[in-house]
Amino acid sequence: MAKHGKQYQEAAKLIDSTREYDPQEAIALAKQAAYVKFDETVELHLHMGLDPRHADQQVRGVASLPHGLGKQVRVLVFTQGEGVRISEEAGADHVGCDDLVKRIEEGWLDFDVAIATHDVMNKVSKLGKTLGRRGLMPNPKSGTIVPPQDLPRAIGDSRKGRVDFRIDKTAVIHVPVGKVSFDEDRLLENMATLIETVIKAKPSGAKGQYVRSATLTTSMGPGIKLDLKPTMELRAP
Repeated sequence: MAKHGKQYQEAAKLIDSTREYDPQEAIALAKQAAYVKFDETVELHLHMGLDPRHADQQVRGVASLPHGLGKQVRVLVFTQGEGVRISEEAGADHVGCDDLVKRIEEGWLDFDVAIATHDVMNKVSKLGKTLGRRGLMPNPKSGTIVPPQDLPRAIGDSRKGRVDFRIDKTAVIHVPVGKVSFDEDRLLENMATLIETVIKAKPSGAKGQYVRSATLTTSMGPGIKLDLKPTMELRAP
């Protein structure tokens, strides 16, 4: 395993690895420990008490963070007919169907969120392998397959800081909650919204302790263990 650099090691000294921190304290510590020149993403990692090999223990959902993620979200909409006008008026960056499918088949992926109306999914479905492995495939469970009249809401939600989360094969959910440049209250409110959404997404097959541990970190920084009780009691503002 490669050794961490001096800056990382200095940042790690700020954190007591034997402690579990209150969410507010952990956020302040994460900001203090950030040492790189770019605006790092603040990430929450939840180790779930689930077995992702079982269909009834899968966790997947969408959270609309009240303060966004600190970046411009490029929205693509697969649609046709009246959906084109609605999407363009709602501010989508790319709108179309056959032309966009062709561009993506040729390797173009210059967007962050893909939304589709039901009537074009027979054409979009051929992109499943390409978009699926990047987490970009429209899906009704994540609110990205909608009727034309719901396009403005879906596009608006994506702009505001819509984040998709899902359990991985190691039973961990990794999800961003903002940027180091955010003030502490904004990061805490984003985290609270995410926690509440994950709790609501508890699957039918969950048994025992739903979330076993939680860690806060930045893109390049050391992990900060969270005190699970106050963390799981967080609620959206």
